Amino acid sequence: MALPRPHRFDVYIAAGGLLGGLLLVGIGLGTRPSSDPITLFDGPWPVLVPLTVLAGCELLRRTAPRTALLTGTAAICADLVTQGNLATILMFTDVVYAAVLYGPLASARRIQWITGLLTVAGTLVPFAVWRVPEALLIGVVVGVVAYAPAATGWIVRNHRDAAEAARLRAEQTALLAEMDRTQAVTAERARMARELHDMVANHLSAIAIHSTAALSIDDPATSREALSVIRENSVDGLAEMRRLIGILRDGDGDREPSAVPTLAGLTALVDGARANGLDVTLDARHHGAVPAPVELAAYRIVQESLTNALKHACPGRVRVSLTERDGDLTVAVSSPYGDRDGPRAPGSGAGLVGMRERAALLGGTFDAGPDGPHWTVRATLPLHEGVPE
Repeated sequence: MALPRPHRFDVYIAAGGLLGGLLLVGIGLGTRPSSDPITLFDGPWPVLVPLTVLAGCELLRRTAPRTALLTGTAAICADLVTQGNLATILMFTDVVYAAVLYGPLASARRIQWITGLLTVAGTLVPFAVWRVPEALLIGVVVGVVAYAPAATGWIVRNHRDAAEAARLRAEQTALLAEMDRTQAVTAERARMARELHDMVANHLSAIAIHSTAALSIDDPATSREALSVIRENSVDGLAEMRRLIGILRDGDGDREPSAVPTLAGLTALVDGARANGLDVTLDARHHGAVPAPVELAAYRIVQESLTNALKHACPGRVRVSLTERDGDLTVAVSSPYGDRDGPRAPGSGAGLVGMRERAALLGGTFDAGPDGPHWTVRATLPLHEGVPE
């Protein structure tokens, strides 16, 4: 089985440790004299074996930390029976540190406990056996060589994991913010599309129908009347467009168009529909104040329904009614339904979609379809407080 390719930084550490150890051997500087009782193999050559092995372990400190630690532990134990080398000890401390930092979490915890127990044992057992204060130094050496690197690696690992968790949270927060921004942009575009459609469609439909009538009927009086209606709707439509464009240029998405329509303006809306040729009756029975979002939605639903009646309804009376009952405002518009002989204006179906969206945004219901000889649009809008816009 091929060993993983070592990291470049690990190669530098291994080469530096090996060269430093060779330099110490060359000048004859060891950690113990040859006369020390635990020095079983004196001379410079036995020192080179654990030094070389630990230099090889440094190559695996990041890619195979557990293998490096087990092999390095055997090498440092072998170094104890030689004259010793400071570079070997320093490389072993780095292997312990890397095993905690780069190894699996379970192994890192076990290394913490094992090195801590070895430090305690290295302090208490020699003192209990020899009963001299100098025996405590063995525990100090074990703590410096084994436990201190393990504890340092654990601290660095915790900080690294905390930084990674913070980075992931920041990425998730940025992703959620982008999703919220996208949803907000989509919702704002849909809202502005509804406003643009409701503001202009009525006027353009009247222009299309009356211009078709003027072209198809060769009568100066009829043409003059049609041109008068066309001019009036053109001026009103341009005014509505200017107000909407002004809001878009200001960049304030929280503002509604200036002079937001209210239920009090339904009379003028019905009068305008009559001027365009519809026979309309209005029956508005509501009491008290109506929330502004409900007023706007009800006005736009009536406006769009009258526009559809102007484009598609058969000759006959169009009835508009508003009724307040059990905390709800019911808007109903009924127009004659059937084949129409006169001029028509094309429709895209966006009006019904917009009315349904307005009702859904307020938590209400919407229904439109044939009801016997009439086409009926009915929307129920809740009047309770806190209605979302």
